[in-house]
Amino acid sequence: MTTGSAWSVALVGVQGTPVEVEAAQGAGLPRTVLVGLPDAALYEARDRCRAAVFGAGLKWPESLVTINLTPANLPKAGSHYDVAIVAAVLACAAIVPPAIAARTVLLGELGLDGRVRPVRGILPALLAARQAGFETAVVPAGQVREASLVEGLTIWGVSDLAQLVEVLHGRPVCTTAPEEAGPPDPQTPCPDMADVAGQDEGRWAVEVAAAGAHHLFMHGPPGTGKTMLAHRLPGLLPDLDDERALEVSAIHSLAGLELGNGLVRRPPFADPHHNATVAAIVGGGARVARPGAISLAHRGVLFLDEAPEFSPRVLEALRTPLESGWVTIARSGATVRYPARFQLVLAANPCPCGHHGVAGRSCRCTPMTVRRYAQRLSGPVLDRVDIHVHLSAQGAIGLKAAQECTAESSEVVRQRVLEARDRQARRLRGSPWHTNAELPGTIVRNELPAPHDIGIIDAAVDRGLLSTRGVDKVLRVAWTLADLAGHDRIASDDLAAAMGLRSGSWLSGAAS
Repeated sequence: MTTGSAWSVALVGVQGTPVEVEAAQGAGLPRTVLVGLPDAALYEARDRCRAAVFGAGLKWPESLVTINLTPANLPKAGSHYDVAIVAAVLACAAIVPPAIAARTVLLGELGLDGRVRPVRGILPALLAARQAGFETAVVPAGQVREASLVEGLTIWGVSDLAQLVEVLHGRPVCTTAPEEAGPPDPQTPCPDMADVAGQDEGRWAVEVAAAGAHHLFMHGPPGTGKTMLAHRLPGLLPDLDDERALEVSAIHSLAGLELGNGLVRRPPFADPHHNATVAAIVGGGARVARPGAISLAHRGVLFLDEAPEFSPRVLEALRTPLESGWVTIARSGATVRYPARFQLVLAANPCPCGHHGVAGRSCRCTPMTVRRYAQRLSGPVLDRVDIHVHLSAQGAIGLKAAQECTAESSEVVRQRVLEARDRQARRLRGSPWHTNAELPGTIVRNELPAPHDIGIIDAAVDRGLLSTRGVDKVLRVAWTLADLAGHDRIASDDLAAAMGLRSGSWLSGAAS
């Protein structure tokens, strides 16, 4: 019996485990057996790889071929094992020397004519391979740029099986991205805050949210600028550092998004439609769950427009990720854990028709309809949101005055946000946290300088207006306001403003 081996990577979430692909020829009728807990797509690799080898003019062994994926108890999914399977079989059949394949990670899907096609998850797979001690990797030629983002690995790109054979003989033929990939696309500019006419309170709330990475809830009638402000929030955020950019890029690679332009440096923005399912928002899949919108918004912004229109199951599923920054999805095949440290921005109308409580407009909704609409956003979800702001409709005079007044641009506001973030970074240096919103309540209450007067908080707690979580939220926002003002500790004005940003009138107005 002759054997050959190669290596690939099994991805469970963003965590990768090296998988040894072993091929052995034995006595018996010509057939191919694949073992090692493959899913349906991987099980079909037997026929796909055999046809690809013939399509490339090579020879598949005319005997019993057993392909084993080790460790055998680890679920394996996807088509990225194709190239490693063919490399192991070719080494087993002595068509290529076995030495290079036995110490190389190979990733890629095969076409029936022998072409090597792109696959998901190149970046997290190669990060796992580097951590396991591998030094070389073979990837599809069109994904060499993405693979090169992982430092410390020699990357060989192949476009078909003929080039793979050359690589396995020690003669790499493609080490750079193909010319047709073209130059990087210019970055799409973010919308400018200067486009928002008036709504000074809403603009200020968005600036505070950006400065401290706080969750934000905007409510008010249609046309008041809620969506405009939400779409301009990412433009106020600082670029991601190397560590965070690698985190975000690994998730995007796993989701199949293009990374040919390098690491994702700008905070991502996700705005799913209100008919999205729990699996689309949180993540899901038949065997091994894929990342959802909350993970694609990791280190960025998740915007839920018309939030009460979302399924209650979707909204309630956000509770744990909002607090922990992680989402854990259990399936029969595996339990997956994805990072989900995002800024949540909710926008809601006062009622289904949007005109409840608006002067000069007639609301067609019954009081019970208005109450039920408000209750679609549960108390536990809203309690996890730091800033609540009500945007009022502007009259003709106010709108004209706002249009005549030159509003601050995103660049001006962003400079203040960057200065506040810099103050936070200096204060939190040496800790695992970077922004005020990430701080645990015990740290905010016990280790940071306390405000001079917390009577306003005590009064709100006594009246039942603040929960224990709400107290922590107010203190975090107060620290952000202090950072924006250049204070070394929370002043009375900062605490009062934080209480104002915490209190919202939408629920009480809807219930009245």
